[in-house]
Amino acid sequence: MANLFSLTMQPIPFADWVNNFVNWLTQFVGFFNGITDFIGAIVNSFQWVFDLLPVWLFIILVLGITYWALHDSKHWGLMVFELIGLVLIYNQGYWRDMTQTLTLVLTSSLIIVVIGIPLGIWMAKSHTVKVIVKPILDFMQTMPAFVYLIPAVALFGIGMVPGVIASVIFSLPPVVRMTNLGIEQVPTDLIEAADSFGSTGWQKLIKVELPIAKNTLMSGVNQGMMLALSMVVIASMIGAVGLGSEVYFAVGRNNAGSGFTAGFAIVILAIILDRVTQAFNKNKKH
Repeated sequence: MANLFSLTMQPIPFADWVNNFVNWLTQFVGFFNGITDFIGAIVNSFQWVFDLLPVWLFIILVLGITYWALHDSKHWGLMVFELIGLVLIYNQGYWRDMTQTLTLVLTSSLIIVVIGIPLGIWMAKSHTVKVIVKPILDFMQTMPAFVYLIPAVALFGIGMVPGVIASVIFSLPPVVRMTNLGIEQVPTDLIEAADSFGSTGWQKLIKVELPIAKNTLMSGVNQGMMLALSMVVIASMIGAVGLGSEVYFAVGRNNAGSGFTAGFAIVILAIILDRVTQAFNKNKKH
């Protein structure tokens, strides 16, 4: 019976379907070139600013933003950590690699915020959209990140742009989910009160729902940014420069010292981004 089943059960050509779909997409070269140029312009703008700033001014700006976000003398330890960490990155010769990684993360974060927040709001407002989008988010979040590199290279070439695209796909779901969750958790009595005062749907969203859902929404943005940062090493495999490429090259050369040093620089950057984004959220709570 088992042999009969193996003879009659033919494999579904799923891989061929995916390859054919990707090949079909490549005919829209103009569309994908437009996306490449647009994202490339954002990447180049961020990098131009980072290259223009002297190291000392960059560090002062980071410390100033942190102080403004915290407004709490109890958190001086974080500012000391930022100072020591950024100076250490500069001392090890990874400064431009760090700014290139930061460019990748900020570009990805900007895109996931622009796409994820409206999509999360739409999901909260429409059950049909939620039913359609939710399994897509499950697919995006559970698919191994390496898989995204293949169509990214096929459609966008190599470099920072496909790295951004892969990072966006990988880090978008938390923003959408948390925005949807935050809007859905707005108390119904507040919505009813807004309706009783004759508020329009837009007024309810801007003045009631988003302010109440802001903490949950910002948690999603924080998670998305951390996931984007986690993609830097993987994105280096398709030409995205930065600290990830240093780790990747160190693995190829079996150089544990260089790999650990570049990885430690990523950890410093991750802690700074995480604490600063959390500080903005906490600052608004008080």
